[in-house]
Amino acid sequence: MAPLSSTDTATHGRDATRRRRAPARASQGVGADPLPVKTPPAAGPSADTVIEFRGVSKLYGPGGVGLERATFSVNRQEFVFFVGSTGSGKSTLMRLLIKELEPTEGIIRVAGRSLAEIERKRVPYYRRNVGVVFQDFKLLPTRTVYDNIAYALQVTGASRRQIRAKLPDILRLTGLSTKLHNLPHQLSGGEQQRVAVARAFAGHPPLLLADEPTGNLDPETSIGIMQLLYRINRAGTTVLVATHDNAMVDRMRRRVIELRRGRIIRDEATGSYGPQDENTAELGARLRRGLL
Repeated sequence: MAPLSSTDTATHGRDATRRRRAPARASQGVGADPLPVKTPPAAGPSADTVIEFRGVSKLYGPGGVGLERATFSVNRQEFVFFVGSTGSGKSTLMRLLIKELEPTEGIIRVAGRSLAEIERKRVPYYRRNVGVVFQDFKLLPTRTVYDNIAYALQVTGASRRQIRAKLPDILRLTGLSTKLHNLPHQLSGGEQQRVAVARAFAGHPPLLLADEPTGNLDPETSIGIMQLLYRINRAGTTVLVATHDNAMVDRMRRRVIELRRGRIIRDEATGSYGPQDENTAELGARLRRGLL
């Protein structure tokens, strides 16, 4: 048989290539199963995401709904209000974040880590990174202001020298420098709440939760507590406040997530009824002018 010419060789190669490719084309014909399509993975939370709720529900026995399919995220150094009437799910949400409760379903991540992965024995270590302010203060009644705040550092293993170095700045920030030797019963309600905030912030946690921090306070004292939380937020801490104080929310003009019967029904960048959001610089200017 005569040898193939260079032209014949090229033609033969093209025919072989077409024969090899033919089955792939046939498999995509009418009635054939389509080839699998690779779907890129869903984008995860950004590097700035501190808190992430994905489809989180919490049920309390038959018919009791604390939270229902809640999905939202909070970025680093945000100041967020959770608003709603009593029983709307605000406190449930806070208790889930400190692992006092476990969700019935869904995923909660803090700083990128699923809370479900934290073993019970490791929960106290997790909570060292979360400051919590309660409505009823929860102060040690027989300890002075200084000792109440110092205790929050002692449980984290801070030495006496470290405590003495840190406390003056915390007392100045919270306006308690002249009250450090007072017992809780010698303080007003607003001063007791300041001690509670100072204790929560003593370890400079990246996340601070405040559950109805102004619920037992008069309007003027409430403004002072919110100013304090704002200063802590400006220092770099992400702050979440559960409240039903609508007037305070409107004054602060921060991000608002509203809950009703366990469901998130509103998530807005500003709690004001006005059309424009106020940036941090504008809020700071109002604080300096004494308008807040």
